[in-house]
Amino acid sequence: METAEKINSIINSIVWGPFMLIFLAAVGVIMSVRIGFFQLRGIRTWWRETFGSMFSKKKRETKKGEISSFGAMSAALAGAIGTGNIVGVATAITLGGAGAVFWMWIAAFFGMATIYAENYLGVLYREKHENGYVGGPMYYISKGLHSKFMAAAFAIFCILASIGMGSMTQANSVACAMEVSFNIPPAAVGLFLSVFVLIIIFGGISRITKLTEKLLPFMAVSFILGALIVIAFNIQNLPSAISSVFSSAFGLDSVSGGFLGYGMSRAVKYGISRGVFSNEAGLGSSPIVHAAADTAIPERQGMWGIFQVFIDTIVMCTLTALCILCTGGAESNLDGAALGAYAFESVFGDFGSYFVCISIALFGFATLVTWSYFGEKSLEYLTHGKFIGVYRVIYALSAFVGCILELKFVWAVADTLNGLMAIPNLIALLLLSAKVKPPQTPSQSTSGRRFLRRE
Repeated sequence: METAEKINSIINSIVWGPFMLIFLAAVGVIMSVRIGFFQLRGIRTWWRETFGSMFSKKKRETKKGEISSFGAMSAALAGAIGTGNIVGVATAITLGGAGAVFWMWIAAFFGMATIYAENYLGVLYREKHENGYVGGPMYYISKGLHSKFMAAAFAIFCILASIGMGSMTQANSVACAMEVSFNIPPAAVGLFLSVFVLIIIFGGISRITKLTEKLLPFMAVSFILGALIVIAFNIQNLPSAISSVFSSAFGLDSVSGGFLGYGMSRAVKYGISRGVFSNEAGLGSSPIVHAAADTAIPERQGMWGIFQVFIDTIVMCTLTALCILCTGGAESNLDGAALGAYAFESVFGDFGSYFVCISIALFGFATLVTWSYFGEKSLEYLTHGKFIGVYRVIYALSAFVGCILELKFVWAVADTLNGLMAIPNLIALLLLSAKVKPPQTPSQSTSGRRFLRRE
């Protein structure tokens, strides 16, 4: 085991080293230029086409095996919103200082363009199968780049990551939260998760999206309201908290002032890496579910991707960070879930700890269910639909295993697999960038609000 840990550590240091962070940033910058910085220039357009459309009186009827654009975003966002929004943010601040938050914002800004391109290509190169549309990096790599080897490599890494990061580690987070808050034995949590996950995933993408469409808004709204209350109770500390984000981002704060390069490098490293882990822009998971949407317009799913990153990182991760900074949690010597709980406990008392643990459990469960689809579609690509039932059973059982084992090594391996997933995906995005077209804004269109071609 010690040898395996060393090997993984070496691979991980390469996969998530400076080159990968630069590569991620470069792809985001290139895609931003390619779409004319639409994530900023077209903010009114993508906001209206995503959030605004949720209140539209016209609802499209989806066909069997297909899902709505909102349903695809809900499932993708459920896969992205996980323990990273609480634990990941807390760890980023602990390791990289308050400045890590600034670099999370930078990663999110360019990540919006990256995920737009992913979703655009996912719809552009998808295929229509008997049970609906299928797509993702393995399809736009094989069809767009004609590289079956790279497509297969992505699919294999995705399957392995789904068992590790998607199932075992998320189930472990849920079990830990339930044990700490309610003294529920991990084995009992594992048994419940395995059965419930099996029921959900055997219903396919339609059942997954029905769950996430209902669970996601409740999760997000509850957490956002709770965080805003914590910040409101500490509003006098908000200006200094925001100031520390910018000063620490460039190593200008009093703590790292004597180590300018070191302080800034850590802020950049942990801000960008935790930002990518949070919103998954560039990893290649998002387009797998967005490709299943009942739409013929790649631009529309691209805009839902922009909205996904905005909610995940710009809104939710920022609120978590401000809660920690406003309550003085950054100086508490705590880390991870305990640091998030500290911030909420300062206002809500014991209920704050329960609230954070329940949030982690819900976020973890939503991620667990959605990642099964990512792995399943990757296996479907490799085996042409064989062994799907076997995979679902293994996936559900791995959730039980994740609840009862110490998973430090699994977390580390899953981290590496996520990075390995990103490499062929980022290469494909770079080589297929000419295929990605930005949507028109109303000012560019002669038809005003009706700027997208109708389906």
